[in-house]
Amino acid sequence: MSEQPKIQKLNELKAHSRLGGGQARIDAQHKKGRLTARERLDFLLDKGSFREVDPFVVHRTHDFGLDEQKFMSDSVVTGWGTVDGRLVYVYSQDFTVFGGSLGEVHAEKICKIMDMAMKNGAPIIGLNDSGGARIQEGVVALGGYADIFLRNTMASGVIPQISAIMGPCAGGAVYSPALTDFIFMTRNTSYMFVTGPDVVKAVTHEEVTQEELGGASVHSEKSGVCHVAADSEADTLYLIRKLLGYLPQNNMEDAPFATADDPLRMDESLNEIVPDDANKPYDIKDIIRPIVDDGNFFEIHENYAQNIVVGFARLGGHSVGIIANQPAVLAGVLDIDASEKAARFVRFCDAFNIPIITFEDVPGFLPGTNQEHHGIIRSGAKLLYAYCEATVPKLTVITRKAYGGAYCVMSSKHIRSDLNLAWPTAEIAVMGPDGAVNIIFRKELENASDPVKRKAELVAEYKEKFANPYVAASRGYIDDVIEPKETRPRLINALEMLSNKRDANPAKKHGNIPL
Repeated sequence: MSEQPKIQKLNELKAHSRLGGGQARIDAQHKKGRLTARERLDFLLDKGSFREVDPFVVHRTHDFGLDEQKFMSDSVVTGWGTVDGRLVYVYSQDFTVFGGSLGEVHAEKICKIMDMAMKNGAPIIGLNDSGGARIQEGVVALGGYADIFLRNTMASGVIPQISAIMGPCAGGAVYSPALTDFIFMTRNTSYMFVTGPDVVKAVTHEEVTQEELGGASVHSEKSGVCHVAADSEADTLYLIRKLLGYLPQNNMEDAPFATADDPLRMDESLNEIVPDDANKPYDIKDIIRPIVDDGNFFEIHENYAQNIVVGFARLGGHSVGIIANQPAVLAGVLDIDASEKAARFVRFCDAFNIPIITFEDVPGFLPGTNQEHHGIIRSGAKLLYAYCEATVPKLTVITRKAYGGAYCVMSSKHIRSDLNLAWPTAEIAVMGPDGAVNIIFRKELENASDPVKRKAELVAEYKEKFANPYVAASRGYIDDVIEPKETRPRLINALEMLSNKRDANPAKKHGNIPL
């Protein structure tokens, strides 16, 4: 039985819409090693779950010959689907249509799907592959970007927003991703820059490639704009799926609970990890992995500001955010980049009801003119503000050093941490023994017959008094000193204890974080 003519026409139109800019342009996209907008959605979403909206939309522009170039669905594919059975809203820019450029109806489609995500309380994922504003549409295209920017801002802290950069994105095309919670990039095929290499050359006379200017390596290692970099588009989309498993649907819900690991499991190796020599480095991830469920740690900003580690894991099935000083890089010191990296992560976790676990081994803030001149005071204050403001359960484990102002900043009891534990290797003091002795006993050392010997004696005395957790514990600043191997069950027990925690900040429009 043949199809009715109207149904046949409907199916023809939908097939035409799915072709985007046509087979030749699809082939060109594949030759560049890139998937099409729809293929990306197939990788991202559960099989068969995608439901498209606005497949018949076409642009309304008549200038510059565009009235003769109309493509159904325009240059973006929008709709919803599921990831591991959980609802998500998506848009995927189609580079085969006008280079993925954003015009009036392109923006309207994105705004429609973002509004639906907000009303229904589910994450929005943008797959970005755009050359920026559609120049032929002029200020209408700019207005479309601003409409999206407003929605990004309104959705911030309400629903998770994730951006994947899937090709060269320039100009306005990078500012919507910059307003979202996480940016994923693909090495060697995705780029972000405000102005491309040609404009840079014209204005500054610098010769620079797309990769050197705004590739995944640049943004994941130097600028910090990119949170996760992957080796292929398929890997990028897989990692987005993985991240979503740690996140709630919105700010009124909790992240999904899932566990297979024994909550009472202990790991004897933890008792041996921290070296006796306080100046000897170790890898903080060797502490994190044995403690979290099944050793799974989803790191964020892995290659940026590596002196601090942030990421997601589970403890006893509960999704948690982890912030940890990294003694293996710059001794775990806090500098500008590390402070801002951690502050942003703390605020995300707090916005989405994800408990925060802090592993502390910090010698202080990085000294020097470069740090002072570029605003270490302001950047350190951002991290302090973020921890102070957070009302989710906050648990802190001091593994070794907790010196100076950095002790206060790293989720100390004084800034509303709920449970502060210390290992016997913990050292809590205003500064390290060597520096403290130089200041406290300066005159005595100047007058000593053997300054070197006397200093060694004084350092030993200082260590005996302060290079341990018991002075702080005697004042209640540390709730308990535990064997390292006990850390996992103690943290899981604390999360259960804090499951109904209620805390609030004073009524106000919003605070003024030191940006």
